[in-house]
Amino acid sequence: MSSKATVEANPRVKPKPKAAARAKAKPKTQAKPKAQAKAKAKPKAQAKAKAKPKAQTKPKLLSGGNPQIAKGDGDAPVKAYIAAMPGWKRDAGRRFDALVVRSVPGVRKAVKWNSPFYGIEGKGWFLSFHCFAKYIKVAFFRGAALRPLPPVESKDKDVRYFHIYEGDKLDEAQLAKWIRQASALPGWVP
Repeated sequence: MSSKATVEANPRVKPKPKAAARAKAKPKTQAKPKAQAKAKAKPKAQAKAKAKPKAQTKPKLLSGGNPQIAKGDGDAPVKAYIAAMPGWKRDAGRRFDALVVRSVPGVRKAVKWNSPFYGIEGKGWFLSFHCFAKYIKVAFFRGAALRPLPPVESKDKDVRYFHIYEGDKLDEAQLAKWIRQASALPGWVP
């Protein structure tokens, strides 16, 4: 029995002209292997990722507001660290960095262990500073040899600290003397 005869014999069966027309109009496609489908999907995902502008991310602040900056030598990582210091510490960091540069021409800079380091090429590091919640800790690695002694002791007999608090009126002349003295001593070599 033909389909036409079936429709005439059974009035409940309706012809499907749309489905037949779609089947004729649509060419048959072969199923794509999964590897090809995945390969084509990746470039689209990559294109979408490239199309979106990346938001500038601020450095992560660790405990006490200490910026997490990638290790690096030179002025750029130190400037990035200082720019990421929170609140009043940023201005204090800029002033301290400028004081070190004025006091020790040709000073070598780097960021190591999330802290700016200052040293002399071939002699090691003579000081570093680090952000804490309520102050900035300046570490003189051979501070026990400085005169007068920086005020804060360390567990290490050679190291002395100087703390900078918000609103402190810094004695830049004394700090500059300590910085010059420290730069003339053999530095710390990790």
